[in-house]
Amino acid sequence: MPEQLYGIRHHGPGSARAVVAALAEQRPDILLVEGPPEAEELLRWVADERLEPPVALLGYATDDPRRAGFWPFAVFSPEWQAIRWAVEHGVPVRFFDLPYAYRLAEPQPDAGAEPSDDPEPGDRPELNDGPNTNGRPEPSGGPGPSGGPDPIGGPEPGSAPGAEAGPEAEAGTDDPPPRRPVDPIAELAAAAGYDDPERWWEDVVEHRGAPAFTAIAEAMTAIRDGAPEDPDDLLREAHMRTVLRQVRRSHDNIAVVCGAWHVPALARKVPASADNALLKGRRKAKVTFTWVPWTYGRLASWQGYAAGVRSPGWYHHLFTSENEVVVRWLVAAAGVLREEGVPASSAHVIEAARLAETLATLRGRPLAGLTELTDASAAVLCEGDPLRLELIGRRLVVGERLGGVPDDMPAVPLARDLAAQQRTLRLKPEALERPLDLDLRRDNDLARSRLLHRLRMLGVPWGELDQRQRSTGTFREQWRLRWQPEFAVRLVEASAHGTTVVSAATAAVATAAREADSLAEVTALVEVCLLADLTDAYPPVLRALDTRAALDADVAHLMAAIPPLVRTLRYGDVRRSELGGLSSVTTGLLARVRAGLPAAVSALAEEAARELRGHLDAVHAAVNLLDDDPRERWLDTLASVADRDDLHGLLAGRLVRLLHDAGRLERAEVRRRMGLPLTAGVAPADGAAWVEGFLGGGGLLLVHDDALLSLVDEWLAAVPADSFTEVLPLLRRTFGSFAAGERRAIGDRVAHRGAAVDRRPTADLDHDRAAAVLPTLGILLGREIR
Repeated sequence: MPEQLYGIRHHGPGSARAVVAALAEQRPDILLVEGPPEAEELLRWVADERLEPPVALLGYATDDPRRAGFWPFAVFSPEWQAIRWAVEHGVPVRFFDLPYAYRLAEPQPDAGAEPSDDPEPGDRPELNDGPNTNGRPEPSGGPGPSGGPDPIGGPEPGSAPGAEAGPEAEAGTDDPPPRRPVDPIAELAAAAGYDDPERWWEDVVEHRGAPAFTAIAEAMTAIRDGAPEDPDDLLREAHMRTVLRQVRRSHDNIAVVCGAWHVPALARKVPASADNALLKGRRKAKVTFTWVPWTYGRLASWQGYAAGVRSPGWYHHLFTSENEVVVRWLVAAAGVLREEGVPASSAHVIEAARLAETLATLRGRPLAGLTELTDASAAVLCEGDPLRLELIGRRLVVGERLGGVPDDMPAVPLARDLAAQQRTLRLKPEALERPLDLDLRRDNDLARSRLLHRLRMLGVPWGELDQRQRSTGTFREQWRLRWQPEFAVRLVEASAHGTTVVSAATAAVATAAREADSLAEVTALVEVCLLADLTDAYPPVLRALDTRAALDADVAHLMAAIPPLVRTLRYGDVRRSELGGLSSVTTGLLARVRAGLPAAVSALAEEAARELRGHLDAVHAAVNLLDDDPRERWLDTLASVADRDDLHGLLAGRLVRLLHDAGRLERAEVRRRMGLPLTAGVAPADGAAWVEGFLGGGGLLLVHDDALLSLVDEWLAAVPADSFTEVLPLLRRTFGSFAAGERRAIGDRVAHRGAAVDRRPTADLDHDRAAAVLPTLGILLGREIR
C-alpha cells in the first residue's frame, strides 16, 4: 500500500489526537517524522516516563556550542504523540528532515559578529522547526487559543526565535531569516469567511474532532500551486523525498507525519536525479544532540518562537481534558484566584460557564473557546479587574510548566555535575520565578549560595540577587530563581572550562582575570571568588590585582578598588572562605591612596569633585570595617587634607563632616570651619557647595545642633537677592536628599527659632503680599504655614 501522509499543525491538540487515531488504524511498519536525523538515537528515550514534556531536542555544533538549536515538544504536539505511539507498539521511527549538520556547515551571515553574552529574545540560540515548524507571518487579531503564524508547516532547522524560513541563524545574529509570503491558515480562514484565522482553526479542528488529512492536503496543494516557492523548503523537501524513496525499498506500509505545508511536495512525482542534484556537494558539520527541559513560556509564539502557540496552557488543557472542558477550565481559574486570596466560589464558576456558553451561541461557534472563557472570566470571576485576568493568563493560558529529563540522559559532564548538585541541595529548577531566602549560617544554604554564584560566573544566571535586600555584611541573601531552557546551551559552552561547576567557574575566573583591562574588573573578580568560594582562583586573581594596581596611577581607580576588597576581608569569615594574601594587597592599595590623595584633591572642577566625594565616602565606610591602625592612619590623611585652602567646597565640607562623625573635630571647630565659607565675602555658590558636601547623606546633624542650624539659617538669610536664584537649586538638591522626617524636623526647628526672634512693628506690612509666599515657604520648610 502507498505511504500515508499525515499533514499536521505543529503543537495542535486536534492534530495530535487525529494522528494517534490514524496510526492505530493504519498500523504502519515504519514511521517517518519531520525532525533532525542526527537525533534518531535519542528517540528511545521517549518511552522513558522520566522524559516528561515539555522537552526539546538540543542540537549544537560540537566544536562551537554557541551555534545551537532547539526542537521543542509538548504533550499535545502531534509528533510527540506519534513517536510515543510508535515506541509503545514497537514500530521503528526515523527523523527524515534535512540534517542539521547541513545547516551548520553553511556560511554564516554574520560570521564576524561577536556573539551576545546575554542573548535577548531575538538572539538566543535558535528554535529549530524540525517537528515544530512554523513559517508564516503571525495573523492579525486578538489573542487566540492557538498559535502562531503558520502552525501547519515550517522553516528548516536553524531558524532563530521569531524567524520563519531561511539560512540557519547563529546565536547573536541580528539579521532574521526571510519569511514565507503565504499564511495557509489565513488563506483557508478567509475562504471560509473568517476574519480571524485562529478562530477558524479552533472551530473547524479543535472543536469538531479529528481533521480530515485528505481535505487538508488538497487545501495545501491548492495554496502552494499559486504561491512562490521557498528555496529552503525545496531543499528540505528534496531530502525528505530522498529518504522516503530509500524507505520504500524495505517497507510497504509507511506512515509520514510532517507539517501539512510539505504534504503536496512529498506527494508530488519528482525525479530522484533532480533531488540529488539539489543536495549534491553539501558539506556536513559535526553536531551533538540531547534532550533538555523546556517550558510552556518558551513555547509561546509571543516569545518569538515561529511555530509557537499563543496559549500553550490552554492547548494542554484541551488535550488532557476528555470532557467538561469549559467547566474544568473555569474551576482551575477560580483556584488560581483563591490561591491569591481572591474570593471565587462555585457560584462564580457556574455563572461564568453559563456566560461562556451563551457567548459561543451568540457568536455562532460550536463550543465555547478560549475567547469566550476569557470574556466570561473577566466579567464574573475577575469582576472586571485586569490584574486578576492577567494572573489567570499567566498561570493557565500560558502555564509555566517545566519539563524533565532522566538523570542518566547523555549530557556534557558539567551539566551532569550540576544536576547532581541540584538534587543534593534540594534546589529544583522551575519555570516560574520564585524567591529563595538563604541563611548563610546553615551549611545547605551556604552551599546553595556558592552554587548560584558559580553559575553566574559561567553565564548561567539561574538566580538573580535581589539588590534591594542584598548585603554582604549579613548572614542572609535573597534570590529570585527562574530556570530558562537556553541555560542548557550555556552549560555546553561553559564545559570548555571544566567538567564540574567548581572547576569550570575557577577556570572562568582565572581567564577573566588574565584578560581584564582595568583594575575595577579584577577587583570585582575578588568578590566573585569570595561569594562563590573559588579558593583555587585566588592566586591568579591576586596576581592580576597586583599587576593592575601597580600599573594604575589614578587615585580614583585605586579608591574604587578598596571597598569590595575590604568587604571581602571583612565578611570572608561569614562565608568560611580562605582569603590568602588579600589583606596585604588591600593594605598596599590603601597606602597608595593615602599617599596620592593630597595631590588628587587640588584644583578640581565641580564634576570631578563630586566624583571624588563619592569615592571618599565609599573608602571611608570600608576603612571603618578594618582594624584600628589602618583606620587611624586614614583619618590622619583626611585631617591633613582638610586644612588645605584649594579644596572645592564639596570636598572641604565632606572632609569636615567625616572628621566630625569620627570624633576628630569638636562641634565648636566644626562651627568655626562652617562659618568660613558662609561669610559675606565668599561667593554664595561656594558656600552652597560646602553645605552640600557637609550635609549630603542626612540632615540629623542640623536637627540636633542649634548652632550649626543657626549658621546655615543666618547665611541663607544674608544671601543677596541677585545671588539667591543661583544658590537655591544647589540647596534644594542638598535638602531634597533628606528623608521626609528630617526635612519636617528642620522646618519645625526653623519655625520655632523664628517665633522666638524679636519682631519689628508690622504696621507697614502688606499682609496680602506676605500671604502669597506662604504656600511656597511651606513647601521649602516641609510644614503647613498659616
